[in-house]
This record gives sequence, structure tokens and C-alpha cells, in this order.
Amino acid sequence: MNRLLFIGALLGFLSVAIGAAAEHALRPGLDEETWRWVLTAIRYHQVGSLAALAMGLITLADLAPASLRRLRVAGWLFVLGTVLFSFSIYAAALTGLDALTYVTPFGGVTLMIAWLAVGWAALARPSPD
Repeated sequence: MNRLLFIGALLGFLSVAIGAAAEHALRPGLDEETWRWVLTAIRYHQVGSLAALAMGLITLADLAPASLRRLRVAGWLFVLGTVLFSFSIYAAALTGLDALTYVTPFGGVTLMIAWLAVGWAALARPSPD
């Protein structure tokens, strides 16, 4: 089983489900600033899901072992960053505990590192045939 592909698909599903639930159930009870936070979380959630999904799909390709390892690392960093970033905002919006957003920057930094890891994978030398 390709766990990264599975988790990427699950994150994608959750991004749509949470987006719909937020629009229909959460929005009426939120102030404008908190609603903007939630929209940002949903946007990052969707992008992170697609990036993790792409990394999971790419690991099925016949690439150099170093590239594959680096892409797997990038994929798991996308998962971790998305969960830390988006879910901390969702939790803060649901509970009203703004302190939960102290986790959010760690998710953002993790997402930035994930993008750098994709670039790092591009620098891997192909294995000699």
C-alpha cells in the first residue's frame, strides 16, 4: 500500500468536507477575521493535499532512488505541515481558543521545508545504468 498516496487522498477528501461544513455550519457563527482564517486554512489544506497526493503518485515512477527518498520526505512534510497549519486554525475557530493558533506557524514552516525538499529531490543525481 502506498501510505502517502492514501493519506494525500484522505486529506483531499477532508479538505472538501471541511470546506463544505465550514461554509454551511460554521460561517454564520464566526466574525469576519476568524472566517478569513478558516478560508486560508482550507486553501492551504487543499494545496497541501494535492502536493502530498502528487508526491505519492510520483513515488510510483521509475526514478533514481535518491530522488524517490527525497520526494517521500517532501510528501510526508506536506502532510505534517498541512495538519499542523490547517487543523490548528480549524480547532481555534471551533473552540474559540486562539492559543491553538500558536501551532500554525510551525505548520507553515513545515510546508515551506516541504517545497524545498521537492527542489532537493530535483538535485539528486540519476543512478548510473
